Formats: sequence, structure tokens, C-alpha cells
Amino acid sequence: MPLKFLLLLNFALAAYLTGLIWTVQLVHYPGFAYVAPEKFGAFHQHHTRTMSFVVLAPMVLELGLAAWLAWQGRSALGAAGWWALALVLLIWAATFFISVPFHNRLAADGYSYVAIDGLVRTNWLRTVAWTLRSGLLGWLLWKIL
Repeated sequence: MPLKFLLLLNFALAAYLTGLIWTVQLVHYPGFAYVAPEKFGAFHQHHTRTMSFVVLAPMVLELGLAAWLAWQGRSALGAAGWWALALVLLIWAATFFISVPFHNRLAADGYSYVAIDGLVRTNWLRTVAWTLRSGLLGWLLWKIL
């Protein structure tokens, strides 16, 4: 696959996921606090099930394409390709070691303002990382095209 096309695919996925994470950060996660505690369990179960369809496949594809880009672009992109991959790895680590435990707590215990607030506050890490990744890939795409 030509490097330009691979870079474009990486950028498209990162842009999609960046838009999604900003929506989650500013609208969706803060909205958890407004769900009635007696309805929260069903709401959270629905959220988890439906968000998986929107997020999981693009994240897995992004991880594979980021690794491929870092390797294939190692001479043309230099350290920038590896930084783009490092941001994906940071996002995955934050997802599975920070966000997932908060979601597990909400699934097990139901409504918890402390867990919701923790989810909102710690999600900034993923929001900033995806924003930086999109910016970096956009810059690389502009530079190569």
C-alpha cells in the first residue's frame, strides 16, 4: 500500500475518533450525571452495548494501521510515525486501565457521581491524545501531499 494512502487512512480514522471522543467528553459522559439512579443500570448497559459498535472496530483498525504506518513510514516519516503509534498505545492504555474500570464500577454498582466524575475527568487524557494524533497526522499528510 502506498505511504500516502496509508497516511490518509490513518488520518481519516483518527479524525473520526477525535470527533467521537470530543462528543463523548463534552456531551455524553457529563450526561451520565442526569440519568435517574433507578434507570442508570439499563442506561449504562445500553450505552456499553451500542458504543462498542461505534468505537471498537475503528479503534482496532486504527491500532493496526498505526503500527503499519510507523513501520512502513520509518524512513519517510521518521520519529513522527512512531509518535503517532505511541499516541494510539497511550489511548489504548488509558481506555483499558482507566476508562474500562470506571465503566465496570458503574455496571456493577449503578449510579455513582464519583465514578461518573472520575470518568469525565480522566477521559481528557484520551481526548487530548486523539486530538494530538489527528493534528500530527494532518500535518504529515499536508507535508507529504
